[in-house]
Amino acid sequence: MSLPLTSDSSSYANYLEGPRLKPSPRWVRVKFGGEIIADSKQVLLLRQYGPHQLPTYYFPPADVRWAALDPGSEESQTDEMKYWTVHVGDQIAENAAWTYLEPPAELAALKGYISFKWHAMEAWYEEEKEIFEHARDPYARIDVIPSSRHVRVVIAGETVAETRRPFLLFETGLPTRYYLPREDVRLELLEPSALATRCPYKGVAAYWSVKLGDQLFKDVVWSYPNPIPENPRIKDLMCFFNERVDLYVDGQLQPRPQTPWSTGGA
Repeated sequence: MSLPLTSDSSSYANYLEGPRLKPSPRWVRVKFGGEIIADSKQVLLLRQYGPHQLPTYYFPPADVRWAALDPGSEESQTDEMKYWTVHVGDQIAENAAWTYLEPPAELAALKGYISFKWHAMEAWYEEEKEIFEHARDPYARIDVIPSSRHVRVVIAGETVAETRRPFLLFETGLPTRYYLPREDVRLELLEPSALATRCPYKGVAAYWSVKLGDQLFKDVVWSYPNPIPENPRIKDLMCFFNERVDLYVDGQLQPRPQTPWSTGGA
C-alpha cells in the first residue's frame, strides 16, 4: 500500500514529491519463463501514482533480451507507445512490454526504453532480492512507532477492537495506520479471508472479514505474519482500514480518508 494522498490527507490524488523520473543505482532484473529477459544496472525509475499506476523501472534497450520480444497486437499500438509480446518457450505474455515512441516532454529520457507489466512477469529483482507489486520509491518512508494512545475500532456500532498499546505506522502519503495486538481484538468476530496482498515495503498480508449478526464486512482487517526484515515491529499485529470503520483515537472519531481502499478493494 503505497499510494499518496493530498496534503490534507482527506482525498486521493495523483501527488508526488521529488522528481518523477530518476536514474536508479540498483541492479534490476526481470524473469519470465524461467529466464532473465532484462538485466540492467542503468535503469530509470518512473515514480507514478494513480489508478493502475505505481512506480516501475524502464530498461535501456541494450539491456533487454530482444529475442524474447515480438511485436504486440496491431490494435494495441498507438502513436506514443509501441507494445511487445513476451515469449520464452511455450510461455507467452501478450502486450506485456512497451516502449515510448513519443514520451511527454517531462519524460523525454524514457524514449526507447522498455518496461514490463509487473504482474505478467515471473519475478523482479533488485540486486539479489525479489521485490513484489512495484518498484520501491526512494522518497517513500515507513516508520513504526509504539504508542500509548487509546484506539477503539467500531463497526456498525459495535466495538471490535480496543487498545492502549498500538503501534502507529506512518507511511509517506498515506493515512496513519494503527496496528493492534491480537489480544486487544475481538477475534471471535473475525472470519479468515482468502485474500492475500503483497507490499514491497512490508511483505505479504493476510486478511479477515468482520461478522456482526447477518452482516459481513469483507476484508476490513489485515496482518503481516512474516513482514520483511525492515519492518519487524508489525509482525502478527492487526490493522483495520480507517476508510471503512469508525476509528476513535484518544476518544475522538477520526475522519475517514478517501483512498483507493475506501470502497472495499484491498
